[in-house]
Amino acid sequence: MSDSIRHECGIALIRLRKPLSYFIEKYGPTYGMNKMYILMEKQHNRGQDGAGIANIKIDQEPGLRYISRYRSMKSQPVASLFRKIGKKYRKAQKEGEEKFRDEKWLKKNLAFSGELWLGHLRYGTHGYNSIENVHPFLRQNNWRSRNLVMAGNFNMTNVDELFDILVNLGQHPKEKVDTVTVMEKIGHFLDEEVQTQFEKYKDQFTNKEISDIIENEIDMPRILRRACKDFDGGYTMAGLIGSGAAFVVRDPNGIRPAYYYADEEVVVVASEKPAIKTAFNVEYSQIEEIKPGHALVVSKSGDYAQHAIITAGEKRSCSFERIYFSRGNDPDIYRERKMLGKLLVPQVLKAINFDLKNTIFSYIPNTAETAFYGMMEEIDHYLVKKQTEIIVEGKPSVDSLEDLLAFRPRVEKIVIKDAKLRTFISDDSSRDELVSHVYDTTYEVVKKDKDTLVVIDDSIVRGTTLEKSILRLLDRLGPKKIVVVSSAPQIRFPDCYGIDMSRMGDFVAFRAVIELLKEQGKDYLLGEVYEQCQRSFSEDKRINYVKRLYEQFNYEEISDKIADIVKPSDMEAELKIVFQTVDALHRAIPQHVGDWYFTGDYPTPGGMMVANKSYINYMEGRLVRAY
Repeated sequence: MSDSIRHECGIALIRLRKPLSYFIEKYGPTYGMNKMYILMEKQHNRGQDGAGIANIKIDQEPGLRYISRYRSMKSQPVASLFRKIGKKYRKAQKEGEEKFRDEKWLKKNLAFSGELWLGHLRYGTHGYNSIENVHPFLRQNNWRSRNLVMAGNFNMTNVDELFDILVNLGQHPKEKVDTVTVMEKIGHFLDEEVQTQFEKYKDQFTNKEISDIIENEIDMPRILRRACKDFDGGYTMAGLIGSGAAFVVRDPNGIRPAYYYADEEVVVVASEKPAIKTAFNVEYSQIEEIKPGHALVVSKSGDYAQHAIITAGEKRSCSFERIYFSRGNDPDIYRERKMLGKLLVPQVLKAINFDLKNTIFSYIPNTAETAFYGMMEEIDHYLVKKQTEIIVEGKPSVDSLEDLLAFRPRVEKIVIKDAKLRTFISDDSSRDELVSHVYDTTYEVVKKDKDTLVVIDDSIVRGTTLEKSILRLLDRLGPKKIVVVSSAPQIRFPDCYGIDMSRMGDFVAFRAVIELLKEQGKDYLLGEVYEQCQRSFSEDKRINYVKRLYEQFNYEEISDKIADIVKPSDMEAELKIVFQTVDALHRAIPQHVGDWYFTGDYPTPGGMMVANKSYINYMEGRLVRAY
């Protein structure tokens, strides 16, 4: 993606279902650590701001530490975490191989040697980048069954409401952020559950006996049903209980991803299938999805099951996950991205006036590469069809039969991305300066003033990198025309479920609509929609009123105005921008229909309100988060 988006945290959870001695004997003492490292490293595309890891030793002796946690904000946070843990393992190994392979000695003397692992990769949105914002979070208590370790991939749209609920429960939250709020709400009902169990057994057993009973009988599904009923947002939240239970709960619309694999040895959860496949060498068919509105709960004994937590709604899994954030080596995602490229071909051929001889095809690294392959396959199919018409059906052609059969589309690696430079710097002035140097081009392959360049990107959000870097670089090559193709539709609306796209004025599609409204004398609508958005907060029915502005223009009008906006003033080549259509998106990715960024059709009431709030912020000149 040429435009940087800060998004998509990743989670990894491992529960060793057999005694630690089993794994030591079969695989060695580092089994759990090694598997967690692979799970996290294979999801590092989801974390640039930090990473954290927690480990729990089940049935540790009293007086000994049983929860370990490290967090890092270094430039390579996952590697830094495991270097630190590995150092402890190497130190323990020096005590002698016999001790190093003894379960009791390890659990007594070595941190991160327990049966439960929880890892998190942080890609911050609007939160402060400090170590305190890095997951996992820890809610501590001297009762094992009341300790809670949490990490997640989520954003809540109703943080204010959840905060007020905590206050009304009698709590005094230290921060009004969704991570703390969610953890405290689950923690509150965990406390209540434990207290209820104490009351139930207090006349029958000693406190120590009751504590042991609770650790084995804690009703995690009931806790989650009570805690999650007020949540509005997209989320996958993972938690560990100090006594040894674990859970991963998913929002009722399945917005954020979560997959798991289980066998007699382990239960594993991750945000992406390929991470599980690589770490545990299993077939994709063995990896299951956690159902929307369900929680995968692993008991202290290691038993696991999915439980309905919230009534599931329409499944609206995030399509942006598939277009950009998830790893493309997942076979389903690979096929989907290729199909996105194939479905763009009719628009691309029209944009180049079907002149394949004088067109060079390329892509903007790196995630657009798969869509590029799909686009070129479909162009090959188009050529075969045309050749068949000429040769078999006898249609006229200006080319000789030899030239016709020898012709192949011209493919070049025109745009090169410098891996050493990144554009995820949040400060706009610094980012604009760097963005122009992130890309470079291949010279002397374009015929000046004759060739058309077609370059495909996976999406266009702000248009900043196009304007300040890519188009300037391509124009220096001297093409007659440049066609920029987006495998995603026009991004028109903010996200509020985990992706850092919350300010309406940042979107180049929205800026295009504003300019079109002013040019056509329809700017009075800006005020009318502003008033509708303000009134929306007192209405029972949640409506996204900003859609009214986009409805004034057809798709191509907005695309053409986007081209006007991003085209540098000194650019000599003609510019055309082609966007994927929403209908084609759904054809390519039929199982993940969460398309609110493109359509404004949010799966939750909170999403609708965020869109209206974001527009109000734009009209009032407030550059703040809309949720």
